[in-house]
Amino acid sequence: MTTRVIVLNGGSSSGKSGIVRCLQAVLPDPWLAAAIDSLIEAMPASLQESASGIDVGADGSVSIGAEFRTLEAAWREGVAAMARAGARVVVDDVFLGGAESQQRWQRALDGLDVLWVGVRCAGGAAAAREIARGDRVPGMAASQADLVHRGVVYDLEVDTTHTESLECARAIAARVG
Repeated sequence: MTTRVIVLNGGSSSGKSGIVRCLQAVLPDPWLAAAIDSLIEAMPASLQESASGIDVGADGSVSIGAEFRTLEAAWREGVAAMARAGARVVVDDVFLGGAESQQRWQRALDGLDVLWVGVRCAGGAAAAREIARGDRVPGMAASQADLVHRGVVYDLEVDTTHTESLECARAIAARVG
């Protein structure tokens, strides 16, 4: 079986987006990027900072509402449909629900060859990146650093605390069948 989907899971500012760009450069075939941040940006403004959508607290905590979950489920199914139609897709996600989040993806991607990758980064390093980025609520990176990995099973884990995105991408690419 040929890998159709690579799912990267890691907390905010862990380096997933950089790894996605590097994977697109090092993998021999074209791969589409599907990022949870793109889904959030595509949502109407009324669902951002909303109890029914996505709400980021002053401490960086994230609350997800029913409308967000509905759109997120449709997005997952759309990603799966692209892979079933022949596209190769790298997913950049944040499993706020840990194992439960992975199970939702597993249901959507059933029957596809998926490489599950944990992107780890020490909370302090992720928090420093968060400050440098300037587009995240302080506290989000540190609170998600371990939370998103609880109960999740991976084929491979990379740690961006001291490892560059390109090196992580090469390790992932070596596992793509």
